[in-house]
Amino acid sequence: MPNQLKVSVGQHSDKGRKEINQDFHGVYIPQEPLLSLKGVVIALADGISSSDVSQIASEVAVTGFLADYFCTSEAWSVKKSAQRVLMATNTWLHSQSQQSQHRYNKDRGYVCTFSAMVIKSNTAHIFHAGDARIYRLQNHSLEQLTEDHRLWISQEKSYLSRALGINPSLEIDYLSLQVEQGDIFILVTDGTYEYTNAAFIVDAIYANKNDLDDAAKSIVNEAYKQGSGDNLSIQIVRVDELPNHDTNEIIQHITELPFPPMLEARMEFDGYKIIREVHASSRSHVYLAVDSEENTQVILKTPSVDKRNDQAYMDRFLMEEWIARRIDSPYVLKPCSLTRKRNYLYIVVEFIEGQTLNQWMIDNPNPSLENVRNVVEQIAKGLRAFHRLEMLHQDLQPNNIMIEATGMVKIIDFGSTRVAGLAELTSPIEQNTMLGTAAYTAPEYFLGEGGTTRSDLFSLAVITYQMLSGKLPYGAQVAKCRTKAAQNKLHYNSILDEKREIPVWIDDVLKKALHPKPCKRYEELTEFVYDLRHPNEEFLNKTRPPLMDRNPIIFWKSVSFILSIIVIILLSR
Repeated sequence: MPNQLKVSVGQHSDKGRKEINQDFHGVYIPQEPLLSLKGVVIALADGISSSDVSQIASEVAVTGFLADYFCTSEAWSVKKSAQRVLMATNTWLHSQSQQSQHRYNKDRGYVCTFSAMVIKSNTAHIFHAGDARIYRLQNHSLEQLTEDHRLWISQEKSYLSRALGINPSLEIDYLSLQVEQGDIFILVTDGTYEYTNAAFIVDAIYANKNDLDDAAKSIVNEAYKQGSGDNLSIQIVRVDELPNHDTNEIIQHITELPFPPMLEARMEFDGYKIIREVHASSRSHVYLAVDSEENTQVILKTPSVDKRNDQAYMDRFLMEEWIARRIDSPYVLKPCSLTRKRNYLYIVVEFIEGQTLNQWMIDNPNPSLENVRNVVEQIAKGLRAFHRLEMLHQDLQPNNIMIEATGMVKIIDFGSTRVAGLAELTSPIEQNTMLGTAAYTAPEYFLGEGGTTRSDLFSLAVITYQMLSGKLPYGAQVAKCRTKAAQNKLHYNSILDEKREIPVWIDDVLKKALHPKPCKRYEELTEFVYDLRHPNEEFLNKTRPPLMDRNPIIFWKSVSFILSIIVIILLSR
């Protein structure tokens, strides 16, 4: 049996002479098949002293990287997976700073250094931004593998030139190198390495080779004794065993997974038994299958063979699984756990016993207002899970929403989802490519503009309108309007008619949510959902009939009273 990758880890962190510890560190050693497919991850972050919230940035950076890296497709390279995760994290941290009171002061925001290493098969992949360091220890000699991103103004004064959260875009160093059995890697913050010499670090590690945690503690304690006034953190990783050459070849094969063959009912495929084809389109093929190991029904999705040379399409297809693994919401489709290696390119997600919202509307042409509210509220909760992670679904439409037999609603299909921080990895042409379904797409996309959360709100409002009326609010006109002038001429068709008993204020709610201009719509999904149940005073005042219609007696009494006052005034003169 071929050897597996095995490592020993020791780590220690202390606040030192500071009031709080703004460093954060972590390591994750998964079980198979993730150990072979994704490797071992070690990460260290150091918050900047001038910020009161940088410890939050450090924790988010490390915990987010450890979680999100393993959610990326195993068909992606380590470099691509890590960079995409870090781009998304950087964008989130920077946006938090921009929303705080310190948006114009980078030294007070959500900023931290970040250094990480992924050991996969026989290769170490290093990712670095800031002034923490990664060393390799071989033959009693320390080799610094990273560069300090610090700009020195004078001998006494310097500042970070690169870190997570400083700028909206991120430049991160990447290095890959072959690993040998017995190699020792050290991740350490500046508060530690600046106050310990190389000889002490080497001796401490070899003296405590059977307990690397003790080695880490002794190095931190030495830095403290030598007068370090900063937080103190260090991680020590020793490579004990490496997979043999045959395993390495398997890993290389996995990173270039082939397209699956044409699947048919009763066919055995990669540990699954195909039951039937559920859906086929130019984008993908979807099958109902049974996991032979778990004996559970699953949905298996394969890419379209016609798109095999379309790199942008392949990236979006592989992105779906990562997105599904990042979102934890009962209203969003869940991926199935990875329990064995894959030999082909496909995605496996949970099977939902139910029907699409499109079919539900066909079966329920006249749903009650309460049933519509119930569905819309659940969709909104699912969308909020996307938006909290800086994601836009961008293709919300009835065929991408499932309703279980119990009435539970789930959002599916993330092939058009846009993740903040990753847009910069694609060209402007790709960013402006229409990915959603035209009838439900917000008008701004047809102008080539980027979407916002209000764009997803527009799509939800279209669905709400269609559920109540069986029609679309603008017909097919939105897709034809490619200029702002044309969009200004769009006419909203009122949902009110003689066939349905719908409160007048509901029409006003939909009209606002469906406004062609994003700035005129609701700012938050919660506002839209709330107004669907609670008459907004603004709408009530606008739609309230005149007093003469509501209460003629009071109206004429008021008129008589006013006339009497006028007569008295005139007579007194």
